[in-house]
Amino acid sequence: MGCVRRMSSSRMGYGQGVTDQSGKARPDIGKPEHAAVGVPGIYWSMKYAMNEMGPKRAAQTLLAMNHIDGFDCPSCAWPDPDRRKAAEFCENGAKAVAWEATRKRVGAEFFAQHSVAELLGHDDHWLEHQGRLTEPLYLPRGGSHYQPISWEDAFRLIADRLQGMASPDRAVFYTSGRASNEAAFLYQLLARRLGTNNLPDCSNMCHESSGTALTQTLGEGKGTVTYDDIAFESGLILIAGQNPGTNHPRMLTALEEAKRRGATIVAINPLPEAGLIRFRNPQSARGVSGVGTKMADTHLSVRLNGDLALFAALNKLLVERGAVDRDFIDHYTDGYDDAVQAWSALDWRTIQAHSGLSRAEIEALADRVEAHDRVIVCWAMGLTQHKNAVATIREIVSFLLLRGNVGRPGAGAAPIRGHSNVQGDRTMGIWEQMPDSFLDAIRDEFGFEPPREHGKDTVAALQAMRDGAVDVFVGLGGNFAVATPDTTVATKAMENVGLTVGIHTKLNRSHLHHGREALILPCLGRTERDTTTAGDQFVTVEDSMSMVHSSRGKLLPGSPHLRSEVRIICGIAAALFGSAGGPGQTDDGIDWVGMGHDYTIVRRHIAHVVPGFHAFEERVRHPGGFQLPNNARDSLQFETSTGKARITANPLTTVDVPVGHLLLQTIRSHDQFNTTVYGYDDRYRGIKHGRNVVFVNPEDLSALGIEDGDTVDLVSIAEDGERRLQGLRAVSYPTTIGCAATYYPEANVLVPLDQVADESNTPVFKSLVVKLEYVSAAH
Repeated sequence: MGCVRRMSSSRMGYGQGVTDQSGKARPDIGKPEHAAVGVPGIYWSMKYAMNEMGPKRAAQTLLAMNHIDGFDCPSCAWPDPDRRKAAEFCENGAKAVAWEATRKRVGAEFFAQHSVAELLGHDDHWLEHQGRLTEPLYLPRGGSHYQPISWEDAFRLIADRLQGMASPDRAVFYTSGRASNEAAFLYQLLARRLGTNNLPDCSNMCHESSGTALTQTLGEGKGTVTYDDIAFESGLILIAGQNPGTNHPRMLTALEEAKRRGATIVAINPLPEAGLIRFRNPQSARGVSGVGTKMADTHLSVRLNGDLALFAALNKLLVERGAVDRDFIDHYTDGYDDAVQAWSALDWRTIQAHSGLSRAEIEALADRVEAHDRVIVCWAMGLTQHKNAVATIREIVSFLLLRGNVGRPGAGAAPIRGHSNVQGDRTMGIWEQMPDSFLDAIRDEFGFEPPREHGKDTVAALQAMRDGAVDVFVGLGGNFAVATPDTTVATKAMENVGLTVGIHTKLNRSHLHHGREALILPCLGRTERDTTTAGDQFVTVEDSMSMVHSSRGKLLPGSPHLRSEVRIICGIAAALFGSAGGPGQTDDGIDWVGMGHDYTIVRRHIAHVVPGFHAFEERVRHPGGFQLPNNARDSLQFETSTGKARITANPLTTVDVPVGHLLLQTIRSHDQFNTTVYGYDDRYRGIKHGRNVVFVNPEDLSALGIEDGDTVDLVSIAEDGERRLQGLRAVSYPTTIGCAATYYPEANVLVPLDQVADESNTPVFKSLVVKLEYVSAAH
C-alpha cells in the first residue's frame, strides 16, 4: 500500500463561521431549493457587484457584458442570442466580472508585507479576494518574498532560461480557457517556434473526451447544434451530467423558450439540481413574482458512470422497435449491423445494475424519443470525466445517428463548454496533437518547420514536472496547481521546476507552489480597455456553438503597468528570438513587436492558417460575428476514417465498488466558477458558510452507521494507496444510492494523477471509489 496523503484544511478554502472541535468551519445545512434564480439571483448578483465594484463601475461593466459593442463574459462559454436584453448576464457572470473588475489592488507593498510561506496559510478564496495584481513580480532562488521587476527584465529572464534548456521539450506552455483567440494563436506560435508541442490546456481536464469521441464518430471535435436549435427548433432535449443552473445559467433562458414551444426536457443526473426543476426568469413577471417555468419533465437519477448503459439500452430498444431511420443510416453511416448485434446481446439485469435505473424508466424515455423527430443531447463534465467517458459519448452519437438526429434543425450533439474561450483556444492550435495540415499552414505562413512529435497534455506535463523533466513552466491564466488532480503531487511538481511563470489578473495558489525561481506577470482583464501605440484594440472569442465574435473592454486598466496577454506573449517572444534586425524585427523574421501592438496583424495570420477564418477581420466586425463551418452539421459530410458517420456499440464497463464504499464525483458549488470560489454558500443545495461537506444518500448513511451531520474523513482507494480529505460534514441528500458528491477543487487531493479516461487521458474526477471514516458525532 502507498502512503496516506493528507492536505491541511487551512489550505482548502473551506469557509468561515462556527468551527467544530478540529477548528474547521462548520457549515450550516438547510433544505435544497427547488427553483433557480428569481429575486434571490438578482439580489446576490447585485450585492456581490456593488461590494466589489461600486454602483458606477458595476453599471459600466454589467450593461456592456455580452453585448455586440461590449466584452464577452469571462465566465462560461454559453452563446449569445440574436436578440439581447439590456441585462444579458447571469449571477455567475456578474460575480466573474466583479471578481475581475474589483477596486482592490495587490501591489509591491502587499508582497513586502507577506511572505510566500505566510500566504500559503490562507485559503484560495482569501488569496484571490485581495485584489488585482498591479505590476510584474519576481521571486528569486531562495527568496521568501515576491519583489517588483521591470517588464524588460522579466522578458529577458524568461528568454535566458528558455535558451539555457537542453531541449525545447523541457518547457511546458499551459493555457486556461479564458485566453482570447489572438493570445492563444500567438502562444502556440511561440511554443512551436521554440520547438515544442507541449501545449497542455484546461480542455485536457474537461471536454477532451468529447472532442475525442466526436472526432472519431462525426469527424468534428465540436458540437453540431446552435443556440436556435435548442431554443426554437428542438422537440426533446436530454441534459446529461450537466447542471446549467449553476454552471451555465443563461442556458436556462434558452431552455425556457424551448418549453414555451412545447419541447420536452429530461434531466439525467445523480443529483437533482434546482435549475432543472424550475426556473424563475428574473426578466419576466412570471419569474419574479410568479411560480416560474417547470423545466425538466422527468429526472432520471442515473448511477454515476451509468450513462453508457442508459444510452446503450435506448439504442437496443430503438432497434428492437424498428424506430430507426434506415434511409439516413444507409446513406450516411457505417457500423450499424455490428452495433445491432452487440446491442441485442445486452441483458436487462446488467443494464439496470450499471445505470441504476429500472427497465420501466428506460422504456418510458424510449417512448419519448420515438415521439420526437428532433432530439438534442446536451452534456458536460458529468459525462466526460470517467474512465469510459469516450465510449459513453460515442454511444450518445450512435443514439443520435439511429434516428437521423444530426444535420437537421433542432437536433444534434451539444457538449456545453465550461470556460469562455476554451473551444476557441483549441481552434487556434492550443493542443499537443495538432494535425499536420495545421502545422503545414504554420510553416507556410511563418517560414519555419514546426515540431511534429506530439507534446505533453496536462497529465503528462505534471508527470514530467514531478520527474524533474521540466525546466520552465508558463501558465497563461488558470490555477494549474489547484485545478489539476492529485493535489499533493501537483504542488510538489510545480516546486520541482526551474522557473514558473504565471500570466494572471489575480494572486492564486499556483504562485505560491512555485519553481526555484518564479515570475508573476499581471495582465489586462476582459473588462478593461486595451490601448496600444496602434490605438484601441479588441480581441475575439469562440463560444460553445462555434460563434466567433469580438470583445472590447470598457474600464480603464487597473494599473498603468498592466499589459495584455497578447503584448506579454509577444514581449517574451521578442526577447527570446532576438531583435538584431532593429526595432520591430526579430531574428526569426516574425514581427512579434508589431503583432503585440496591432492585433489586426495577428488576425491576418489567423485567416491564413486556421480553417474557417477567411476574411477574419471583416467578418468579425459584423455585429454578432460569424459561425465557423461544421461539415457534419452543415452538409452531412463526415471526415472520419471511413468517410461516414460511425455507429458504434460500446462495451458496458463499470467501476468496482467494494461493500462499504461509495462512488464519488466532484462538483462545483453555486458560489464558484472553476477553481475561483466567490463565497462559501451553495444556496441551491442548502449549504451556507462552508464547503467541507459530502452529499450522501440517506440509505447509504444508514448502512454505513453514519448520521446526518456527523463529521467524516473521505478516503479514496487507488492502486498506489489511499488519499484522504479530512473533516467533512456528512449531508443527507437525494443523490443516487451508492453515489456521493463533494466540492472541487478541494477534493482533487483524492484523485490519483494516473487514473485517467481511456483514449482522452482526462483525469477521472467523477469516478472515485471512496470510504467514509467516522470522526465525530453531529452537534
